[in-house]
Amino acid sequence: MADLGSSKLDKDAALLARLGYKQELRRYFSPFEIFCTAISLLGIVASFAAGFPFGIPNGGPVAMFWGWTFCAPFLMSIGLTMAECAAIAPTSGGLYYWSYIFSTPKWRCFLSWVVGYANTITNVASIASIEWGCAVQIMAAISIGSDLTFEATNAQTFGLFCAIIVSHAIINSLNPRVIANLQYFFVVINLLLCAAVIIALPAATPKNLINNAEFVFTGFVNLSEWPNGFAFILSFLTPMWSMGCFEGPVHISEEAINASVAIPYAIIVATASGLILAWGMNLSLAFCMGTDVAAVVESPIGHPMAAIMFNSFGKKGVLAVWSMIIFVLYAIGVGQLTVCSRQIFAFCRDGGLPLSRWVYHVHSKLRTPVRAVWFSVLLSIALVTISFAGPNAINAVFSLVVTGQYTAYTIPFAARFLGGQEIVNGPVSFGKFSLPITIVAIIWMCVMSVIIMFPANPAPGVSGMNYTVVVQGGVLGLAILYYFIPRYGGRHWFKGPVVTVNNTDAESDSTSEKVQDATADMSKEQ
Repeated sequence: MADLGSSKLDKDAALLARLGYKQELRRYFSPFEIFCTAISLLGIVASFAAGFPFGIPNGGPVAMFWGWTFCAPFLMSIGLTMAECAAIAPTSGGLYYWSYIFSTPKWRCFLSWVVGYANTITNVASIASIEWGCAVQIMAAISIGSDLTFEATNAQTFGLFCAIIVSHAIINSLNPRVIANLQYFFVVINLLLCAAVIIALPAATPKNLINNAEFVFTGFVNLSEWPNGFAFILSFLTPMWSMGCFEGPVHISEEAINASVAIPYAIIVATASGLILAWGMNLSLAFCMGTDVAAVVESPIGHPMAAIMFNSFGKKGVLAVWSMIIFVLYAIGVGQLTVCSRQIFAFCRDGGLPLSRWVYHVHSKLRTPVRAVWFSVLLSIALVTISFAGPNAINAVFSLVVTGQYTAYTIPFAARFLGGQEIVNGPVSFGKFSLPITIVAIIWMCVMSVIIMFPANPAPGVSGMNYTVVVQGGVLGLAILYYFIPRYGGRHWFKGPVVTVNNTDAESDSTSEKVQDATADMSKEQ
């Protein structure tokens, strides 16, 4: 490990310097720990459980199996495109940095600004949704344990949310080596949970609840009011919600060893692993759910996946499995806060956010951005206060996790081929297949960004409306307004990535030249 540290760390620091930044954070994460982090952020079973309620009412077993099978190649295209970009410029800024170096000089600052804000609000919303989901699942477990006599209030759930996120902030304020070491344990728990759903669930399910192949592969059950075809499309929300945070490992690039190779491969392997394992879980649940889909969806337990497990494992069994799911959600929260704080640290380093001068700080002993950690927590708590306005309000905020994410992805992906810049590919590249893969990813994200804004039913009324478009438009609208405000707006002072090597005040326009030189050097070294 010492040899690895002496050679790889020097190359990583040199590459980062050629991209314009000095090495401020400590590189604790080995390539395998980066992969483990990617798996932990994915949280296969826990993320799948969170998205599962969107699929089963909109097609039943057909949507569960064939919907996931149809979506998998499109989701994989996002992971592959993300990996290529990460290999070109492995920085904690990630998406907004790429938007700058890929775009034309006329638009690069504006596009970098928009992507930076979209990525920031997405990461903050991701933390909020994960921590809120963890609190909700804990309350659900308490309800099951009390034989459904306990029903949590919104205030109780909010208080538990605050306690969980503060505990994560404390963990992220420790030595990053602690977070890196925890990833091994988190991966083991994830794999055990997958085994529980794919192997143990069929073994424990009573024979009267085991479905035949005909029902699993052809049994279409539409419990929504939409036509069958559109209901099936709405079931795609399950894989969309389950397979997120593609760029998570990118934001810890400046703490990774051999980042230009380790980060891309972690994204690729984690995405492929998640798609395959979740496909297996869909198949297992479809065979073990029984034929009464409506009873599963309308179960008093309140969660269709928990209801299926309850019928198979019984009360004690489902509590044991659900406790592990809660733990995985907790682990995802730890990792997501790490990711969010690093992205905010990088954006503040380039002066993009309010209070950037204060937030851009590295603890002298721990070499970790402690202020960015707590700034992320405060933003997340502020965001979740909207839960007191009702369930639709909080659901709209959490929809930002997908719509904001896809906005932040689409711009740099498109700019890479439309910006007119000569960018040398990094050590991970798909050559002539890069453009078609990217086109597939962009089309998928654009289409699904529209689909996610539809309500659950065609005539929802005010209480059932989907307010995602309002929240998404409001956030991006405010960011754009902030950019164009006379005298004080971002266009007057935001110049994109700032060169920090040797504490110089070099013009940020040199950043794109540095990237071309750095990627050319990387290609020669491979």
